[in-house]
Formats: sequence, C-alpha cells, structure tokens
Amino acid sequence: MTSVRIWGVGAGAAAVLVATAVWAQGSAGVDAGLWAEVRPAIEARLVAQAAGTGAGESEPALRSRWFCRAEALDLMESGGQVRAGINTLCLEYGERGGALVECGGAQIPQVVRLERDSAHGGYRVLSEEEPPDGEGYGRWTADHFSRYAESRLDEEMEPTGLETAARTHFALPADAPVRYC
Repeated sequence: MTSVRIWGVGAGAAAVLVATAVWAQGSAGVDAGLWAEVRPAIEARLVAQAAGTGAGESEPALRSRWFCRAEALDLMESGGQVRAGINTLCLEYGERGGALVECGGAQIPQVVRLERDSAHGGYRVLSEEEPPDGEGYGRWTADHFSRYAESRLDEEMEPTGLETAARTHFALPADAPVRYC
C-alpha cells in the first residue's frame, strides 16, 4: 500500500513538472531576434491605422498623436513569411498646459502576417486580423492563438513606455502628469 502511495505522489509530481515545462516553453517560445526585426513594421502600421480616429484630433491645440506598442505572443516564420500573434496597445496623447493628455485608446489582439521587404530592408505587413467585438471574440481568439498566448490576452498592457515616448515627443518632463480629454 505504501509503494502505491509513493508511486501516486511521484506521478503527480512528474505531471506538475511536465505542465510547468510546457508553460515555460510557451513563454519563451518567441524568437527575440525575429521579433526585433518585425516589430517596427507592426508598430508603424498600428500608428498609421490609428491616425484620424481619435477624439483628441478634433482639438488642434492638443497636437494629439497616436503611440502604439505590440507584444508578441505567438511568432512563427515559414517560407519567407512571418505570422505574429500579438497583443496591441494604442493610446492617443496630446499636450495641454504642461500635462500629457490621454484622449483615447484600445488594447486589441491581432494576427499579423509579414514578409521580408527586400527593397527597403526589414519587413512589411501583408495582412492583419482582429477579433469581432462581442459575440465571437472568444471563439476567434481560441482559433487564432495558442492556449498559452490566449491566456495572456486578458493581461492589461502597461502604458508606461507609451507615456514616456509621448512625454519625449511633446518635450515634457518625465514627471509631467497624465490627464484625460
């Protein structure tokens, strides 16, 4: 009876170790070098698409501008093309009275497909997809992301880097407050 208990505990411990290894492999599964190559094209595309969509743009004195960041969740290269499952955060900032003014934004998962742009170096975006609002969102994310990546989609992306970039852009001090439109 004792040997059965020991075997059961040993099997349980082995299962926990395997599950932990699979989880850790998922988190380390993004090729940092490839991500560094494709990220600029993705983030430039995000900024370009956001332009003209913000509430702050209706107030010219704010001189608002979009700032976007992408986080790689799944990244695969095959046949000269890259498929990037990403989480994106885009925020619209302006400046008023020495303060950074946030006028809008969104965090949205996407799947972006890219190919190497031999004429200009780097990569160019071929297509992107994002989930529908409301019904269908869960099915779409389950169909387009690995289980590990899907589990990270609900994590709120921090705006700190975007706030820093916006303060630099508007020549504001690092401790300039953030206000809302």
